[in-house]
Amino acid sequence: MSKLKKRPTQCDHATTGCGQPNSYRSSCSSSSSSNGWNTRCPHQQCGSQPFHALLKALYDINVWGPLRVTKAFVPFLILAKGSIVFVTSISGYLNVSFMGSYAGSKRAMELMADTLRLELVSFNVKVLCVVTGAVRTLGQTYFGDLKLPEDSLYKPIEETVVSRAQGHYGAERMPLMEYSSQVFAQIEQGATGRFWCGKNSDSTKARISGESHDTMVSGYS
Repeated sequence: MSKLKKRPTQCDHATTGCGQPNSYRSSCSSSSSSNGWNTRCPHQQCGSQPFHALLKALYDINVWGPLRVTKAFVPFLILAKGSIVFVTSISGYLNVSFMGSYAGSKRAMELMADTLRLELVSFNVKVLCVVTGAVRTLGQTYFGDLKLPEDSLYKPIEETVVSRAQGHYGAERMPLMEYSSQVFAQIEQGATGRFWCGKNSDSTKARISGESHDTMVSGYS
């Protein structure tokens, strides 16, 4: 990026560190003073370090945690010729407002799990991803006191954002025991690859199974 500084463009060059949460603040201040906030397109080239503690926790739970557990149990699974089951989400295939970070973590887990399936097949260990749609669980009960930061761009529509986080966006949900029974049946049968289960999972699968994958599936508007 430093080479761009010599080009006759309207680009300003500012260095930030993705692994350093406050490093961008000085760059923002510099851009503000130099061009009056005439920032058109910030180019972000980041490493793997999360830029926010909340995102780190999200990926620890949805990605790194399951991988650590898998690594610890693989020797026993090889002896038992067992199965590893990862619960992923249709959100990884949808464009749903305010769910980008969650969707990214679930899709990351699915891609890693799909690779594990290839790596462990020689050891007779099966890997199954359950691509989960809307299911009636207690997951949304953890957002009862959710509030947006005061400087959030979406503070004016906080009520709408919180309502979505609590699962109030009009989607039907599969009963938990129905979902559990279907998933358990797949595990008993020794299924591998992907099993789509939960409300809207079949329709999501159908919409991405066509010949064109140029665009992501549009989610709830």
